[in-house]
Amino acid sequence: MVHNKELKVSAIENGTVIDHIPSDNLFKVITILGLDKITTQVTFGANLDSKKLGRKAIIKVSEVFFEDNEINKISLVAPHARLNVIKNYEVVEKRDVTIPDTIVGIVKCFNPKCITNNEAVTTHFKVVNKKEVALRCHYCEKITTQEELRFEAS
Repeated sequence: MVHNKELKVSAIENGTVIDHIPSDNLFKVITILGLDKITTQVTFGANLDSKKLGRKAIIKVSEVFFEDNEINKISLVAPHARLNVIKNYEVVEKRDVTIPDTIVGIVKCFNPKCITNNEAVTTHFKVVNKKEVALRCHYCEKITTQEELRFEAS
């Protein structure tokens, strides 16, 4: 006897779906975007099959629409993510995130002696490698890699 089992995740009326997140970075995206602190419905799945990534994660956030600086944060840990904006249960916009050429005020410099870690100076990085994510600090010129990324408080 074969039983057909199906899991259903409720559709969201308005909000954002973030798809194609590397499974290993799911909780980084949740933390970066402060999704652990919001009061609207958040649904996520990890280690889902993906032709593009092998394994992926997905996040559905009801009643939340992200600003460009938040999307830039996503691109640093999930460079192939896709955002689907949902309105009245319909996808009204699909957007692939891309790593910008410069990152301002999002990431902290990993160099403890950098002026940005010791004075009230906004961080500013030039992206020197988008594939492996490497950022050069405008002030101290140290390279921060993806493994060293720490994000400014939202």
